[in-house]
Amino acid sequence: MSGVAEGPRRTEGRGGVRLADLRGHNTALVLDLARGAGREGISRPELALRTGLTVQAVSKITGRLREAGLLTAAGRRESTGGKPATALRLVREAVQALGVHLDRDGVLVVRTDLTGRALARRRVRLDLGRGAGEVVDLVAGAMADVLAGAGGGGEAGGGGPFRTGGADGDGWAGGVPETGARPAGGAGVRPAREAGARPAGETGGAPLVLGAGLAAPGPLDHRTGVLHKVSGFPGLDGLPLAAALAERLGLPVVLDKDTNAAALGRALAGDARAFAYLHLGTGLGAGLVLDGRLYRGPRTGAGELGHQVVRLDGPPCVCGNRGCVEALCLAALAAGDTGEAARVLGTAAANLVGLLDVELILLGGHRIAAAPEAFLRGVTVALDARASRTGTEPVRVRVAEGAGAAEAAGGGDQVIAEGAAQLVLAPLFGRLPAEE
Repeated sequence: MSGVAEGPRRTEGRGGVRLADLRGHNTALVLDLARGAGREGISRPELALRTGLTVQAVSKITGRLREAGLLTAAGRRESTGGKPATALRLVREAVQALGVHLDRDGVLVVRTDLTGRALARRRVRLDLGRGAGEVVDLVAGAMADVLAGAGGGGEAGGGGPFRTGGADGDGWAGGVPETGARPAGGAGVRPAREAGARPAGETGGAPLVLGAGLAAPGPLDHRTGVLHKVSGFPGLDGLPLAAALAERLGLPVVLDKDTNAAALGRALAGDARAFAYLHLGTGLGAGLVLDGRLYRGPRTGAGELGHQVVRLDGPPCVCGNRGCVEALCLAALAAGDTGEAARVLGTAAANLVGLLDVELILLGGHRIAAAPEAFLRGVTVALDARASRTGTEPVRVRVAEGAGAAEAAGGGDQVIAEGAAQLVLAPLFGRLPAEE
């Protein structure tokens, strides 16, 4: 992907096999089938049948993957005559990734295994208005903290100091490292740049961190990893955030819009082939999946739902317009009128359905997580009313997995952080459904 910012690194697996050598189409097919087979695994003859490759070609690919520590034996299949075939399964702990959700008031970092399952998480409060340098310091520090093995469900920041669980025990005050961001690494996990870094196989050892996916508010350019004029924070315009973090941490970093990351994660989970993920938190935006592919637009500008004007004489918005959906929703919530906020969001969702004919609306963000039933009701009423007027089938509405009431205490944004990790993981399996 052209928007990957590279840090200095070595990505050698066992026996000198480089992960870069494992990214071919056929290798991705084999890895994806092994992932889908779960703990029971899949045999070489089965892989050959499913991929259309010869058994010899499959044996060569699986040999490299076993040497790299990504596949291991999972037992033998029952014999149907001849020698029983050995089943192979994915070593999902072998390689890990970071998923980062940078919001206007905080950052959530998760560390996942190869399947995208979250292993650790940390949320730190921040203020995007504090300046580019401090934002980079804090995000790099939070990422280093999770790499070092701290994490769990904790939240940091605010009024007092806290101490990480890393090997060196640096003291941090107010959510910002006292002496700048620590290098990535520490207890239990090695960044890809570390000399001799390799996937962790069955014999143990620190897993290799493949890279970091970073999800941030738009507008931004996912190809160059540069932020543009984030609404309300003009000082971040032109910040090469992906490159800055890659240099600090020694990891490849991929930047995309927060709503795109969430939509990608849900697309990979198979939620629908045409849907919109609507995120209402400190702002409002949409991630779009059309015909099974993430749609960013030619300038990463698709999905700016929050800045669609629905009331010409409405309140001013941080973007400079008046009567934007985002401004109306946030004003209603500030006044304690969740029902009105849900009604406005429903109107915007109905307009979106009319434009794109999506089959599913997913809701997420900490505002949704705080009152999921109210927003489900408000959006459903608006979509049902539209379906009644047009004589079409009603569009389904639900709260996205990882964005519901159970996640409200953590910001309701784990769906974005986990989707961000997939920006790094999905290409390894040949599964990055994006419209470039």
